[in-house]
Amino acid sequence: MKRSWGVFAVLACSVAIPARASEPLSRAEPEAMGVSSAAVLDFVRAADGVDSFHSVMLVRHGRVVAEGWWAPYDAETRHALYSLSKSFTSTAVGLAAAEGKLSVDDPVLKFFPDDAPAEPSANLKAMRVSDLLRMSTGHHDEPRRPDDQVWTKVFLAHPVPSKPGTHFLYNTSGTYMASAIVQKATGETVLDYLRPRLFDPLGIDDPEWGASPQGVSLGGYGLSVRTEDIAKFGQLYLQKGRWNGRQLVPEAWVKAATSLQTSNGSNPRSDWEQGYGYQFWRCRNGAYRGDGAFGQYCVVMPDRDAVLAITSAVKDMQAVLNLAWDKLLPGIQDGPLPADPTARDALAQTLKGQTMKAPQGAAEPGSTVKAFDRTFKFEPNPRKLESLRVERGGANEGSLTLVLRSDGQDRRIPCGRGEWTKSRAAVAGFPEQPVAASAAWTADDELTAKVVLVETPFNVTYRIKFEGDRAVVAPEVNVAFGATRGEPLTGKAE
Repeated sequence: MKRSWGVFAVLACSVAIPARASEPLSRAEPEAMGVSSAAVLDFVRAADGVDSFHSVMLVRHGRVVAEGWWAPYDAETRHALYSLSKSFTSTAVGLAAAEGKLSVDDPVLKFFPDDAPAEPSANLKAMRVSDLLRMSTGHHDEPRRPDDQVWTKVFLAHPVPSKPGTHFLYNTSGTYMASAIVQKATGETVLDYLRPRLFDPLGIDDPEWGASPQGVSLGGYGLSVRTEDIAKFGQLYLQKGRWNGRQLVPEAWVKAATSLQTSNGSNPRSDWEQGYGYQFWRCRNGAYRGDGAFGQYCVVMPDRDAVLAITSAVKDMQAVLNLAWDKLLPGIQDGPLPADPTARDALAQTLKGQTMKAPQGAAEPGSTVKAFDRTFKFEPNPRKLESLRVERGGANEGSLTLVLRSDGQDRRIPCGRGEWTKSRAAVAGFPEQPVAASAAWTADDELTAKVVLVETPFNVTYRIKFEGDRAVVAPEVNVAFGATRGEPLTGKAE
């Protein structure tokens, strides 16, 4: 790509102009926008077989025609995007290029003279910003990001066996480098740089983005926003970068970022082998998307003038897209459809009543089981669980509080029965954050408690079996990059 991004500065909005607060997306009846309520209902019902959706929002012709959250997730809570963050980092690169701060043709080494190896290889010297964006850095494996080292230096020291631009390798560290380059070129983190240029104009309030030990926005992951924020971002790209009459992102960048930049396979049935743009995946059916681990999606369908936003915790991400193409896509028609109040009302009621499955069981243990108000202590273990205690009481009959002690501190987790009780807690190695919990006695001597980390895809299920003066705990995480369960721990009553 030629070094011509400077001309886009005329098209991009000037950040000196105060951003008008953006209102929520408009709402409309599905059929009025050419969407079949029955088709959306089929999609939502089919999604119940995919464990588990957290939210869904469908936008047609710029208006929300269907939206729902699976309790305890809700519209007001941010959700971790994982690699969907990459598409936002790409946008920051495009804006910095439009302002003349950098070019996609710039060598990566240009920005890190102090972190470069003493004798850079020819392939490293040839690596450009565009190679970072299109996942074609020339690496054969992804550089690590160790907490005790400078990430940019580790990246540049990593072998580059192939000529950049010659093959595709999904490379989150490469996206981090793109974030670091934006920070070098603009003097601001990607998070701060995007606030007046993207987040504020779109009305994306209080986005959160994790940072590296060097204070650089993570770039390839770490961004948290709300479901409607994902939909707005997709709608902005669908509108070729325009929002409320302003060109927020240059149209030429939108086209480049969402077009085929790298081939990555040839399977016609896989949405991971349709090509890759600048931190956007090409899809079947003429669509493109940003997506993140465990099922965070921003799917843009230009041919249908539609955007689909989903947050979830799924193990098979292709299965979700298959549902979208098989169930949803046929229901999006060119013109308005006849009113269908029966299907519309059924869809509205279904979306309104969605909830994650809470543990089902009795309100009390068996009469001979002594579980309440006893402290069970554990030997030192990798999970750092020191003790647990179950206390009666809560918002409804059968409610209880699970008290887990770790790092010398009691973590109190109120659990509803048949419903979700919200609080804050640190569980299973995750830092303290908002959670929602529910518990029930799934056997006379077994308590099952599920703790949902409502700003993430994760939940932790504790199955606690009481055996006289012992409690055997088997925690399990729903999804993970590694193992989801470990060996049970046995605690003894004091």
